[in-house]
Amino acid sequence: MIDRHRWAVSLCGLACIATACTAPEPPDDTGPVRTGDRHGSEGIGDPYYPRAGNGGYDVEDYAVTVRYDPERDRLTGDTTVTATATRELTRFNLDLRGFAVSSVEVGGEPADFTREGDAELVITPAAPLAEGETIETRVRYDGEPIAADAGQLGGNGWYRTDSGGAFVLGEPESASYWFPVNEHPRDKATFSLTASVPEGWTAVSIGTGGEPTTRDGWTTSTWTEPDPVASYLTVFAVDRFTVETGELPDGTPVRNAFAPGADDARDDAARVPEIVDFLSEHFGDYPASTAGGIYLDHATGFALETQGTPTYPAGPTTDLVVHELAHQWYGNSVSVHSWADICLNECFASYATWLWAERQGADLDAFYRDSIESSRDNSPFWQAELYDMGAGNEFGAVYSKGPLALHALRLRIGDEAFARVLREWPAEHAGGNAAWEEFERFTEKIAGEDLDDFFSAWFRESGLPADEHLHPRPPGG
Repeated sequence: MIDRHRWAVSLCGLACIATACTAPEPPDDTGPVRTGDRHGSEGIGDPYYPRAGNGGYDVEDYAVTVRYDPERDRLTGDTTVTATATRELTRFNLDLRGFAVSSVEVGGEPADFTREGDAELVITPAAPLAEGETIETRVRYDGEPIAADAGQLGGNGWYRTDSGGAFVLGEPESASYWFPVNEHPRDKATFSLTASVPEGWTAVSIGTGGEPTTRDGWTTSTWTEPDPVASYLTVFAVDRFTVETGELPDGTPVRNAFAPGADDARDDAARVPEIVDFLSEHFGDYPASTAGGIYLDHATGFALETQGTPTYPAGPTTDLVVHELAHQWYGNSVSVHSWADICLNECFASYATWLWAERQGADLDAFYRDSIESSRDNSPFWQAELYDMGAGNEFGAVYSKGPLALHALRLRIGDEAFARVLREWPAEHAGGNAAWEEFERFTEKIAGEDLDDFFSAWFRESGLPADEHLHPRPPGG
């Protein structure tokens, strides 16, 4: 994700700064467990968001079916969650915000359920579940979706557009606003969607799309994402879209969906194959099953790297497209273990725009030096940590201080080692999750030296790094 007011860490100058695959690890089950209980926890174990996600099972697939009428703003859903129990369970939770749940089945049998708090759907199956057992949970629900409100960036929940359409996306949570989910990137799963909307409207999502069919005044589309996806990287958008398709040279499908009023995005959308090719030179083979984008005519204030098909607000730029496509490696294929690790997503996607500028002939070393000197006395700029910055502070310094820190790392270990890091890290963890500490150890192995002081100064501590870390000597220098 990138906040449109923060994305411009560009060569305009520092003033712009202000504004799968290895299998994923099973979710932690660190919630409170009383003696004799066999309950999945109400959180997955991320201290930043203790109730995010759930424990006791590992999701393999989401099969979501929805019918949405934008004129009535009403959604009817029928979702099947296929998971594996990671312990014996008599009860487990899914995350779902809003809606009236009409029924829950586990293994085809009716299950008891209750709602707790603003997001917990607590399910008690008819019979206990054994460790290793496959769980198929079907949830039927209906109602008016929760409208977007203030959140980390823009808001989480449903947005309505001037054209009468609607969409739901956001970070760190958004999926639970339209289907029951284990809502944390640590539990990635395949995803499919069957969406019906009134004739004349078009539904779009991630993955490969089937040919829409219309019957009895409703148009139904299908979307399939075969690669494991973190749930916040899904999207559901309904509008009078114009959808254009093509292919990358390797046959990967390209789909661009333009909402009414978003025609000014066409030039940037046309550069997607060129940008994917450029990023592949630095990061390795393109890891997503699709490419393209969803181009809205709505001022959300942020774009989001929805898997294979990023979603853009009104007036995107080429740099923004570079940023969101870079996330397909950094953030989507390799996802965070905890939200404290967000620099692994945003610092690298932000630095991708520096690499793009370098391709156009920019002198990044000179820009880096000028940026450091012009910000030397800007104390608030240097106070924010890039790793473990605290819940609610994830989406800030990673866009501005983050790419400076990565360029300092490039200077410290040299171009050759840095290029290896950029390419080998996403290959090492493709389709899975990783933590910042792992990245530090990985980089030290490639560099062949201890970088603890450097990483502490730039990523773990607040304040201006010492000159030896601001202007590091290159290897052998």
